[in-house]
Amino acid sequence: MKPLIHMLRYARGMGRYYVGVSISSVVVALTGIAVPFVISRATNLMVEVVEGGAVRIEQAIFLALVLLALDVTNTMVRNLGGYWGDVMATRLKQQLSTRYYHHLLGLPQSYFDGELTGTIINRLNRAITETTNFLNMFANNFFQMLLTTGITIGIVLVYSLELAVMVVIMYPLFMWLTALTSKKWQAFQNRKNHETDMASGRFAEVIAQIKVVKSYVRESLEYRHFAKRYRKTIAITRKQSRYWHSMDIVRGVVLSVIFFMIFAYIFVQTTERRFSIGDMVLLITLINNLRMPLFNMSFIVDNFQKALAGSRDFVGVMTLRPAIEDVPHAPELVVSRGAVEFRNVSFRYASAPQKPVLTDISFTLRPGEHVALVSESGGGKTTLTNLLMRLYQPDSGEITIDDMAIDAVQQKSLRRHIATVFQEPALFSGTIRENIAYGADEPTDEQVIAAAKAANAHDFISGLDKGYDTQIGERGLKLSGGQKQRIAIARALLRNSPIVILDEATTGLDPASTSAVLEAIDELVAGRTTLTVTHDPQAAMRADRVVWIQDGRIRLEGSPQDLMESSAEFRRWANSHLADSFALVGSGS
Repeated sequence: MKPLIHMLRYARGMGRYYVGVSISSVVVALTGIAVPFVISRATNLMVEVVEGGAVRIEQAIFLALVLLALDVTNTMVRNLGGYWGDVMATRLKQQLSTRYYHHLLGLPQSYFDGELTGTIINRLNRAITETTNFLNMFANNFFQMLLTTGITIGIVLVYSLELAVMVVIMYPLFMWLTALTSKKWQAFQNRKNHETDMASGRFAEVIAQIKVVKSYVRESLEYRHFAKRYRKTIAITRKQSRYWHSMDIVRGVVLSVIFFMIFAYIFVQTTERRFSIGDMVLLITLINNLRMPLFNMSFIVDNFQKALAGSRDFVGVMTLRPAIEDVPHAPELVVSRGAVEFRNVSFRYASAPQKPVLTDISFTLRPGEHVALVSESGGGKTTLTNLLMRLYQPDSGEITIDDMAIDAVQQKSLRRHIATVFQEPALFSGTIRENIAYGADEPTDEQVIAAAKAANAHDFISGLDKGYDTQIGERGLKLSGGQKQRIAIARALLRNSPIVILDEATTGLDPASTSAVLEAIDELVAGRTTLTVTHDPQAAMRADRVVWIQDGRIRLEGSPQDLMESSAEFRRWANSHLADSFALVGSGS
């Protein structure tokens, strides 16, 4: 119950809708309870007719009109409550979704490193759907059930204490039998949720990487893995449903026996003339109407269990705290020169604490200087850039910009002063204009076009049918690698930040695209402090200085020309990679 209550704390302004739904359910219950009284009176009236009594036809018409009024009122109020319930459910979904999304955006990079995208989305959808379903059912049925039961027991008590006791006995007995199923049912549900989350996570991953799937002809394999997860959910559902419905049969049989005793008692008392025919019809109708609230209780418990299971996942994410938070009253970063310094920085990932990634790293980027970080894959280059953006926190050491420690300033202000171009351009679905404009707040069309021109992208954009309004598809799939990268560079240029990070920005491009991208990079880095992550000698040679990292430590540092002259190791690395590049060009690759 606690996770569900915790989850509902994230919702605001639901009270008036919930009260409206509850009041409507009470009115529906009252009109439902009134009907047996009218039918009882009509029955007694007909008995009088059969026995030769004088009954005016207006009395019968009046009772029919009362039934009509009750029926119309019931229909109108029930639909009004349904409308309020629909609005409440949608508002609840909106509030929980936006709060969840806002919280996710603030979680550290390490959280996303360990989660599948589809799993994150599926948790949200399940938690919100099941919680809103439960609240809707609870508001529409619980108070109605409570009122119907209370009034019915009160009326029955007026006629017979023994009958009222039999009616009252049903409720604790039914609740006890229902509670027996709860713990085991939730265990089944948790297993189903896990399988569904894994299937959804893989589904989203496959769709995002569909080109790889098709290239390696792994459609059948992915389908089998996906189907296997859902076959497991079916197997779990069979056990869960068999258990639930077996218990439901037990509940149903127990209730049937109790109802048999109640109806037998009413029939006997009627034959002994303790109850009139009208009284008998009234009591049978009222008590029989209790079947639906009893069985609704079973559905409420079922939906409550689902909401409880879903809310645990939701609250589990919402209670995660960012590993990196601004210190209280942190000032905004103000960059005047753009000098960056790493001082004795060491780092290891929490997932592999026994393996240091960086050890005692110290170097400086002077204002406007272009420094290339060089190492083999996995050497820690990208980790350094992530530390500079405070996506991770160093285990020890300090990083400063203009002598201001970056962990002492607001993270958002830090990142506003850094423009990044990644190896994977990471474009969004939408137009080219929207993707370039993502780099700044409400830029003009002239600014977007100027950035595209500076990034060597304007010509190919103008050649497209819809120019800057061309839809590029998810992750820019309709564009070539070089085109996507130039749009990413235009986005960074529009940001106009004093510090630039280039993370393998030319990797995987053909020579012509590489040339165009390098020209755009030259425009981007001009006058800006730049940190380039690369294992490409061509990119390293364009830098003012090279920092060679090996086994998490700085091995060499100096200008490309100095290192070529002084370090045989660097010279071998540069020449071998350049030779490989020329070999590829010569082979027509």
